[in-house]
Amino acid sequence: MSAPQVRVLVVEDDPVAADAHALYVGRVPGFTVAAVVHTLADATRALERGRIDLLLLDLTLPDGNGLRFARGLRASGHPADVIAVTSARDLAVVRESVSLGIVQYVLKPFAFPTLRERLLRYAEFRAAAGEAAGQDDVDRALAALRAPGPAELPKGLSAPTLDRVAALLRAAPEGLTAAGAAEAAGTSRITARRYLEHLVDTGRADRAPRYGQVGRPELHYRWRPAATGSVSNV
Repeated sequence: MSAPQVRVLVVEDDPVAADAHALYVGRVPGFTVAAVVHTLADATRALERGRIDLLLLDLTLPDGNGLRFARGLRASGHPADVIAVTSARDLAVVRESVSLGIVQYVLKPFAFPTLRERLLRYAEFRAAAGEAAGQDDVDRALAALRAPGPAELPKGLSAPTLDRVAALLRAAPEGLTAAGAAEAAGTSRITARRYLEHLVDTGRADRAPRYGQVGRPELHYRWRPAATGSVSNV
C-alpha cells in the first residue's frame, strides 16, 4: 500500500505567491495542498479543521510573526512539520528556526525546482522508520534534510556574467533586449540572450515581444519585481 499523501498548508499573505507555492506543491508526487491561507488566524483554523502534516510558512504575516507561531505549535504538541518560506536573510532568524525544529528554510523568490528538491528531501526524511542500527543510520536520516549545493549553471554560462546581466536587467525598469544587454555587458547578442533566457527559465525575469512599425517583433526582458539577490545559484 502506498504511503498517504503529505497534506500541506500554505501560509502566505501575498495571494500571487500563495497561488504559485500551492501550484508547486501540487506538482510534487506524494504531496497535496490541504488549504491556502493568508493570515495566522486562518492557519490556526485550518489546523483545527483537519489533518495537516506540513506547513509552508511565511515568517512575516499581517497578524503576527511566523516563528512565534511555529513556537506555539511546538508548545501545544502539534505534530505538523514546518518549512519556512521567507525573504528574511538574517542568520539569527535562521538559527532560531533551527532551534524550533523547522525542517527547511527556503528563501523567496524561488523557482519550482528549489521547492521540489526540499519537499522530496523532506519526504525521504519522513519515510525513515524503524530503529537505527548505528550512527551511520542516524547520519543518513539527518542528511536527507540537508539542502544540496548550488545548482550547476547550464554548460557555457558563468556565474559572474549571469550576475552582471541580472544587475543590468534590474537597473532597467523598461526592460532590455538581447542586443541592449549585450552592449551593456560587453558580450555578443547570442551570449546575452542565453543569459536572459536562463533568467526567464528560473523565474527571475519575464519575456514579451514588442512590435515596432516594421519587421518582426523584438523580445524584451524585464526583471520580476519580487526577485532579489544573487542569481548564480538557480
